[in-house]
Amino acid sequence: MNESAQRTPAIPGQSADPAAFRDGHNRMKPVLFSESAHPAGGYLLVHFTSELPEKDGMGNPIPRTDGEQIWFALSRDGLHWRDLSPTPVLRSHIGDHGVRDPFPVRDPRTGRVFIIATDLCIEGGTDWGKAQFAGSRDIIVWESDDLIRWSEERAETVGIPEAGCVWAPESVYDPERDCFFIFFASMVSDPGEKPKQRIYACRTRDFRDFTETKLWIERPGHIIDTTVFRHDGTWFRISGDDATQRLLFETAERLEGQWTILSSPALSALPGVEGPETFTLPDGRTCLMADRFADGLGYLPLVTDAPGKTDFRVLGPEEYDMGGVKKRHGGVLRLTEEECRRLEQAYHLKETE
Repeated sequence: MNESAQRTPAIPGQSADPAAFRDGHNRMKPVLFSESAHPAGGYLLVHFTSELPEKDGMGNPIPRTDGEQIWFALSRDGLHWRDLSPTPVLRSHIGDHGVRDPFPVRDPRTGRVFIIATDLCIEGGTDWGKAQFAGSRDIIVWESDDLIRWSEERAETVGIPEAGCVWAPESVYDPERDCFFIFFASMVSDPGEKPKQRIYACRTRDFRDFTETKLWIERPGHIIDTTVFRHDGTWFRISGDDATQRLLFETAERLEGQWTILSSPALSALPGVEGPETFTLPDGRTCLMADRFADGLGYLPLVTDAPGKTDFRVLGPEEYDMGGVKKRHGGVLRLTEEECRRLEQAYHLKETE
């Protein structure tokens, strides 16, 4: 098998030629996507599993080299998930040869989907000290027009020269600036101060050319994971608080404006979590997924009645199913009905109503 074929998932209809993606041949027409105009057909969860030994849905051991790669799961209702493959869908063969914290984001202008991820493989021999203070300043990027055929991975440097790492990258489209706002954590040592993780940010229109990276969030202690969403013109942000190992809810009128903390007793009562992700369920409720890293349990869903509300309720085990493979820090992409059926067909899943 040639190198190009190894870098793309072996599923029906897959183009193994990277030039075909770059030159625009053998592509499906991009889906022009607007959440208000297209009711969700379902959801795609892009995630990694762990650097530790795990098992798949059949109880078989997952090779440790597979844990820090890209896995996909599909859901029709956002609460019951089906693993698309018993092995990673995408792999990184560059940088640290592994990825964590993958996040999918769609370009509403073209329908193209990008996945960005942390360039890090602990299982491959990188220890946590080196990973933070002398790690990669790159994000790993894939892109696709149909969610089936993906470009080869590429590394893009976004971290400042002083950064010891670039962790947990996410992105949100900013309609006011007509570009993507990318944010991520970096360990930075200021002269005379104790080093700590801060959130930095930059902007891009194509995930190839980026504006200057600047400091976005700084706390008294470390801050690593944050996610952002917009509702009715207002921005909301949920971040991990390293000091309490809980989640913090904030709101602002502008991404780079003044943020105000919102009280959320439910989040204050949920310890040992990180990697927050939010999305809207078909019935209009907001789902927040939190990675229970302290207990090694993966994602736990919470719901509230509407975006911006803070009275989250932790779902009981009978109300959701995360599938067979452990799902750790990742991101959720809303799909059209056509995209759901395309993925079900490509991965030989039984279609659901």
